[in-house]
Formats: sequence, C-alpha cells, structure tokens
Amino acid sequence: MKTAFITGATSGFGLACAELFAENGWNLVLCGRRQERLQELEEKLTDVQVHTVVCDVRDRLQVQKMVDELPDFCKSIDLLVNNAGLALGLKPAQEADLDDWETMVDTNIKGLMYVTRALLPTMVTAKHGHIINMGSVAGSWPYPGGNAYGATKAFVEQFANNLRADLHGTGVRVSNIEPGLAESEFSVVRFHGDQDKADAVYKGTKPLTPVDIAEIVYWVAVRPAHVNINRVEVMPVCQTWSPFAIYREGGDGQ
Repeated sequence: MKTAFITGATSGFGLACAELFAENGWNLVLCGRRQERLQELEEKLTDVQVHTVVCDVRDRLQVQKMVDELPDFCKSIDLLVNNAGLALGLKPAQEADLDDWETMVDTNIKGLMYVTRALLPTMVTAKHGHIINMGSVAGSWPYPGGNAYGATKAFVEQFANNLRADLHGTGVRVSNIEPGLAESEFSVVRFHGDQDKADAVYKGTKPLTPVDIAEIVYWVAVRPAHVNINRVEVMPVCQTWSPFAIYREGGDGQ
C-alpha cells in the first residue's frame, strides 16, 4: 500500500487530496497547524492508516522532527504533496505589508524547501518517490497586487525544474501543479478573514474547486513510473489572460 505525505492538509486542496487518496487506498501522513481539523480527518478516514502531525512548515526544526519521528508504517513515503502555502494582501508593492511578504516567503518557499529536503534522501535511497508541488498560474502570469505571492510561486516552479535536474537517474519524479482561480479558504486568508472581500473574488464566476485540483494531483501521481508530468497549468473556463496595460499621460491611466 502506498503512502502520501500532504502538507496543508486541513483545508482546500490539501484536504481534498487527503480524501481522494484515502478513497483510493493510500495511507496518509497529514500535516497542518490546526489540531482539531487534523483530528476530524483522522476520525473520518478510517479505511486507511493515517498519521497526523501538527507542524508549522516554516519552522525548520519542527519539520525535521516530524520526519524523524514518522511511525514505521510511513517511514517510506511514495508521494509528497507540497500543498502548504498562502497569499496575503493584494496591495501594490509600494503599499504592501512587509510582514505579509515575509510570511509568504517563509511558507511558500522555505516551508516547501524544508519538507522536501527532509524527505528526499529516503526517496533517493529507495530510487522511488514523487514530489508534487502546488504552484500557481501567478508564478507565470503577473497581475496587480500579486507581487511577492507571484514571486514565491515562480520560485516553486523553478525549484521543481531544478529538482528534476538534480534527481536525474534516481527514479524520483517531480511535478508542479499550477491552478488559476479556485474557490477555497485562499481568498479569506488573503484578505485577513474578510469574508465579503473573499466572496467578491468569485462573484459571477464558476471557479475551480479543491476537488478539481485533487483529481489532477491524483492523476499525475498514478502515471506509470517511467512517466513524469513536469507541470500542469489549469484555469477555469471563465478565466483567461488580460491585455497588456498601457499607461497614457493625461488620460485615465489605461
């Protein structure tokens, strides 16, 4: 029986992935910061072995301790889903909160690196394993207010590409999933709990759902061992790219 290690498992894409992988008979290691939600998941997913860990991926020592103390049934990880991440704020760079920027860097970049580095040696030794990173279309396509968030997701994409180069010949696969507009707790977090602002993001749209993304992650994970899906960029039909912005002096700024 295979084992998946999922970070940020208490909501959104991570939660949907946990439920889908459990439905398909995978054992799970679920990492998150909310003890009560992890407890609920463990009580719900009773048909497979589930190990839950309260861990803040931004804390390097916590991450290493979590990996060092894995129970015997999940010492060998077949799949790591680096899902923990967030966006904070949507102000232009000159007005953005530096604390928000640092939190995004610490979570989306450092946290992903810490977990990956902690689990990689065992995968390389086993000549088997798969790392799936949760990127974003924001890593490829800039938008006003995306500043640090988009930069962190660009890092995630390039980190995945460079991992592929480093892991050449080891049998370990690396993939990057890059969702566009998706409705979850993402916007509530981005707007620091302002539900009205979060709801406005999705008003009049049919966005992607966490289940949509979980199904893509699962499909990528179960390809034959010789197949590596490098990246998947996915948007809802209602979302496309904007025209180039041109500022005109004396006009309305457009």
